[in-house]
Amino acid sequence: MNDVILGEKLLSSSAFSHVIAVPIDKVDISEWLFGLPEAEYQRCCPPGHISCGATVTDDGTHMSINVEMVGQTLMIQHYVAETATPHLCRMVSTSDAFTPGGRTRVQVIWTLSVKPIDDEHCEYTNSVVAHPTQAFMDFISEHGTTFEQAAAARQHDGGDHNRRETPLLPRVSLGEHLLELSSRPCRDCGNQTSRPAQAR
Repeated sequence: MNDVILGEKLLSSSAFSHVIAVPIDKVDISEWLFGLPEAEYQRCCPPGHISCGATVTDDGTHMSINVEMVGQTLMIQHYVAETATPHLCRMVSTSDAFTPGGRTRVQVIWTLSVKPIDDEHCEYTNSVVAHPTQAFMDFISEHGTTFEQAAAARQHDGGDHNRRETPLLPRVSLGEHLLELSSRPCRDCGNQTSRPAQAR
C-alpha cells in the first residue's frame, strides 16, 4: 500500500468545543489520554468506540491506539504524539480504514486542546482532520468514486462522530477520582451540549 500522504488534499475537517467545570491548572490532557481506560473510551461515543490502548513507538514516543466505527468504516487509528502537554496533544496517525468496499489508508490528525474561561471553567476543543494517502486515491478510483464524493461522505460521517463524542471526551483524571463534566450528556451521544469550535 502506498502511504504517501497527500497533505494538499483535505478529506475532512471538524472541530467542536465543550465547557467543563475544571480549573485549567487541574487539567492534564496528556496524562488522561495515555491512561484512558477502555471502558471510559467506549462510553465516549457508543456504539462507535470499540477499544483503545496506549503504547510507544520504537523510539519511545507515546502512541494511542483507537478502534472505532466512523459511519460504516472500521478505523484502526495509530496515533503518534507530535505534541503531548497538559493543555495540548497533537496526535497523527496513518490509519487503516476497513470500508464496505475493502481496506485502505488515510492520515488522521487528532488535536485535543483546552483553554481557560475563568478560575473554575475551561473549554475543551476536539479537532479531527483527515488527508488521503495515495493508496486511498487509488482505492476510490478502482471503485469508481470521485474524491469529491469520498470527501463529502467522510465529512458527514467524521463530523457527526466528532460532534457526538466531544461532550463525553473531556473527563480529566485527578488522583483517585474523576471530575465530572459541568453538563453531563446522555450516553447515547444525542445531547446537543457541544458546539462547533470557532475558526482559529
